[in-house]
Amino acid sequence: MEMESSLHLQQQIARLQALLDTSHKIHSTIELDHVLRSVLQITVRELEMAGAFFTAFPFSYGDIPPRFLLHPPSSDPKRGCSRFPLLDRKGEVLTEMVVITRDGSPLSLFEQDFLEHLATQAAVAIENARYHERTLDMERVKQDLACARDIQRSLLPQSFPNIAGYSIDGRSQTCYEVGGDYLDIIELTSGQLMIVVADVAGKGLASALVGSSFRSALRAIANSGMSLVEIATHMNVLHYNEGEESRRRYVTSIFLRLDPATHTLEVVNAGHNPGFLLNGSDLPEMIEASGTPVGMLPFSTYRAEKYVLSNKAKLLIYTDGMTEVFQGNEEFGQDRLLEAFRASRAVDAPSTLKSIWQALDAFSNQESQTDDMTALVIGRKP
Repeated sequence: MEMESSLHLQQQIARLQALLDTSHKIHSTIELDHVLRSVLQITVRELEMAGAFFTAFPFSYGDIPPRFLLHPPSSDPKRGCSRFPLLDRKGEVLTEMVVITRDGSPLSLFEQDFLEHLATQAAVAIENARYHERTLDMERVKQDLACARDIQRSLLPQSFPNIAGYSIDGRSQTCYEVGGDYLDIIELTSGQLMIVVADVAGKGLASALVGSSFRSALRAIANSGMSLVEIATHMNVLHYNEGEESRRRYVTSIFLRLDPATHTLEVVNAGHNPGFLLNGSDLPEMIEASGTPVGMLPFSTYRAEKYVLSNKAKLLIYTDGMTEVFQGNEEFGQDRLLEAFRASRAVDAPSTLKSIWQALDAFSNQESQTDDMTALVIGRKP
């Protein structure tokens, strides 16, 4: 009896040691492919099985009839085929490991117990490996978005032109890493300035890509000699013809052409928010849209508005994120934005933008917002 008890204890110790060694091998890697191959190799080599494979992963080891891989057999221990489910933390099946014995004999109690414990350890290792893969994917996405953010910022005006008699400044703030707002100033060969403020429908990376395409197309024709109406019309056709996805990412835009020599401003509003122009009066002129957003329809008719900027005239162009700042359920709105613009008496553009952003921060209690915000101010100095 003592010898049998001692032999049984030795067998138990040997099984425990085998399971510990197996656990160490499985958890020694966090690469999913290595985990899966390691489990199958341990099964076949340690237990001298004919072969083993997973039902939900394209991995197998040993001598397995091809028909089994195409149509995994049901568990039939009497014919030497056993299936062991691998369960995740929620008790759901990740996959099943199918084990085939060499001579078709059923598994011994030791082999059955060993494989059940192996399946438990394998399930934990697979979940850890998957979590590791997701973590790596997230890190790659973060790195890509950080690069995209830097590239998009580099496409914004790094400085604003120093034009005698004028103060020009702009600010753009995205709610995510990258956004769909677009701000650009192009110095034309004629000595005039072309200024564009636009907002791609939607947010995030897709809108940023469309905005980059919009910028390239606009800069390619900026010095073509076309009028603003012709440029807006041409941009609309180009954008619409880029396909269904681009049409869903239509672009509300304001195109401006400033001639500092004659103090004249030409504006085309393509489905954008109204611009505010204080031109010698406390009553603002609203520069309303004359056509649809760029890329929404295959054709659209635009109209240019022309203004002579008086002494101390001041213009605000913005995207709808400026009015859609919230305090709880209350929206900042167009009226508050106009009031913040008028309240800043200075013609100096940076001071005006600073004052507007202070009003936005005070209203929202500096809570994070859900839309990109871009604004441009042009002031004629006295």
